Amino acid sequence: MQKLIQGLHQFQKDIFGPRRGFFERLANGQSPEVLFLTCSDSRINPNLITQTSPGDLFIVRNVGNLVPPHNPGHLASGEGAALEYAIEALHVKDIVVCGHSHCGAMKAVIDSTQTAEMPSVAAWLGHSDATRRIIRQNYQHLTGDALLTATVQENVLVQLDHLRTLPSVAAALSRGAVQLHGWVYKIETGQVFAYDPEERQFLSMVESHAITEPHARLTSAEMV
Repeated sequence: MQKLIQGLHQFQKDIFGPRRGFFERLANGQSPEVLFLTCSDSRINPNLITQTSPGDLFIVRNVGNLVPPHNPGHLASGEGAALEYAIEALHVKDIVVCGHSHCGAMKAVIDSTQTAEMPSVAAWLGHSDATRRIIRQNYQHLTGDALLTATVQENVLVQLDHLRTLPSVAAALSRGAVQLHGWVYKIETGQVFAYDPEERQFLSMVESHAITEPHARLTSAEMV
């Protein structure tokens, strides 16, 4: 906690003070253009990765960067509520689902014994059941890091599929008001890979700006 308290003092002195006018303007409302949905992993910092400022991103975080699909008759999820608000009230133009390397949640998707003593986590990861099935049926030839990479990538695509089931997202997509993007952040290199539907794989954002809505599965794990 001491580190956090020291950080607060530094923020007030070195960041907030010189930019007081900027933060006062933020108090009048928000108008982010991008909803950024990513993992709760402490190593992931969306604003740092994208070099954005407060007010630029509407950020949603959870274990495994999952999106519960629309389920009529059940209470809305926090993710669904955030997405609906971002689209209907904030009018975001883009939604990014960003997975990452070395994801503990995806390791548990591969090996469910890792959540044997964590029933809530195991239940939550049920939103990645399609990912688990895809990996088991199509990636038996992979092991180790390559298998985890494929799982991370496939999970991003599965969650994009879940996004499309949400009424607010489906309606926005139908009128061309929003675009979906699938990204994977590689912690150890700082690289970000975006899914290219034409190439059917994730490509480095430095080498390609192909970040349009994915519509097909990748056929091999390229980002190792």
